[in-house]
Amino acid sequence: MKIDVLTLFPESLAGPLDESIIKRARESGLLDLRVHQLRDYAHDRHRTVDDRPFGGGPGMLLKPEPIFEAVENLANERTHVILLSPGGRTFNQKIAEDLSQKPELLLISGHYEGFDERVRESLADDELSIGDYILTNGSLPAMVIVDAVTRLLPGVLGDEESAHDESFSQGLLEYPQYTRPADFRGMKVPEVLLSGNHAEIARWRTEQALLRTRERRPDLVKH
Repeated sequence: MKIDVLTLFPESLAGPLDESIIKRARESGLLDLRVHQLRDYAHDRHRTVDDRPFGGGPGMLLKPEPIFEAVENLANERTHVILLSPGGRTFNQKIAEDLSQKPELLLISGHYEGFDERVRESLADDELSIGDYILTNGSLPAMVIVDAVTRLLPGVLGDEESAHDESFSQGLLEYPQYTRPADFRGMKVPEVLLSGNHAEIARWRTEQALLRTRERRPDLVKH
């Protein structure tokens, strides 16, 4: 998969996107990830990418010219172009799964008071938010989406079942997990997990996942 990120702060993505699973995916060729500076597509002396909104109001808006030029240079007919802004759909595991099936993504990181509306109307295939709160810019959402999508690519995780069993993959939170020792300070691992009975273990895990989801995220459980 190829993912391009267009941002005013490429340095802020350097550390997290060069570590752990994403690093291994890049090194193995499963992920072609490139980060681009939006100001490279602004051609005035000050490399201006923002301006005041028509009609007045606080803050500045990202101008259409550099974003249009960037998309026209970076995208093709296979590219799924995504704006990252608080007004987008709330990102979740299902969206991550859908995006992992795309051959190419272009994530456009927002900043200031957002985008000129013509960017939304003419360039974007989708608009995503990672939650109902405001961040300084779209670099953190870009990192979240890249991470969530990358781990779903075939061959990225050492154990392909890991992504299948994780929270939200089946619409539920993940069941409780335990490791050695079986008895730690009087807190014992449930007997069923020590039984070796895989059918009973699977049943217990399903029950626990449903119970945990009902307690913590009732909005995820269909009534």
